[in-house]
Amino acid sequence: MKIAMYGSGAAGSVFASYLRSGGAEIVLIDRYKEHMDKVAKDGMKFTIHLNENGQYRDIVNVLTGFETYTNPADCGIVDIVIFMTKATQLEQAIENARPCIGPNTVLVSLINGLGNDDELLKKFPAERCVIGSGVIGTALTAPGECVSTPAGGVQMNFGGIARSELSDKACEYMEKCFRDGGCDAYWRKDDIYYYVWKKVIVNSAENAVCAALRLKICYVADDKYGYQLFDQVIHETTAVAQARGVNIDADEFMANDFKDVMTNMGDYYPSMCQDMLMHKRQTEISVLNGKIVEYGEALGVPTPTNKVLTQIISCIQNNYDNQYRE
Repeated sequence: MKIAMYGSGAAGSVFASYLRSGGAEIVLIDRYKEHMDKVAKDGMKFTIHLNENGQYRDIVNVLTGFETYTNPADCGIVDIVIFMTKATQLEQAIENARPCIGPNTVLVSLINGLGNDDELLKKFPAERCVIGSGVIGTALTAPGECVSTPAGGVQMNFGGIARSELSDKACEYMEKCFRDGGCDAYWRKDDIYYYVWKKVIVNSAENAVCAALRLKICYVADDKYGYQLFDQVIHETTAVAQARGVNIDADEFMANDFKDVMTNMGDYYPSMCQDMLMHKRQTEISVLNGKIVEYGEALGVPTPTNKVLTQIISCIQNNYDNQYRE
């Protein structure tokens, strides 16, 4: 099966590299021409930054055989399109990807945040739509160079919104290629929404708090006030998830899932930090903490910490050019 990775920045490049390492036929689509040209010419330098009992070790490979395009119209029809744009760009990305999509193409969103399923379902039947997410730190360090910083335990979850022969075939193939490429991926056949919400809880805590404080995960976790912010976001977000029928216990989540993130990805600036501190670009706050606030208001669930963080991040990203400079 031929897979197109629509949006091949940091996360898209890392996910595509795992798939390519596992033998998948991969097309990269991204507007970043220098990156696409470098991969086409020299391959992708793929680094896996492993934390082994507090000691870091890098596994570096150069992967070749990618097709690369800046214009999806040049790609041709593929079997699977994986969208890895920003969530706020997904609606337009789906329209732009039309030349790649045939009557049997399966559409996959592995994008962070809430509401990505709604965007796919506006255009395509549920039987051709797959959603999921990865628990992997990612970075694009230079054109043609990406870095994966995996957390402990499961690194990727996905599943069809509605089971069908097409979506089952796509999920089975992605699971095999991810696993063969070194990514601990799972096709969740029954309830993918449970795993989507677990990733949303992680992202809403680490991304918004670290971005607002301008700190790596480890420094926030080691500070009692920072840790309190993590805890407050997680308890609010799990309360919203429960109100929407997804049973996740906040204390258990803190003790297990989030502990794994802090242990294995502590020396990492989450993607929202990278967006704000390094690139001065729009973040995904509206589809993470902002969406949690929206859901909470509709369900009568208080989300004061998420609301304040949404306001802070939104104000900062609206005023990059006005910030203090030494």
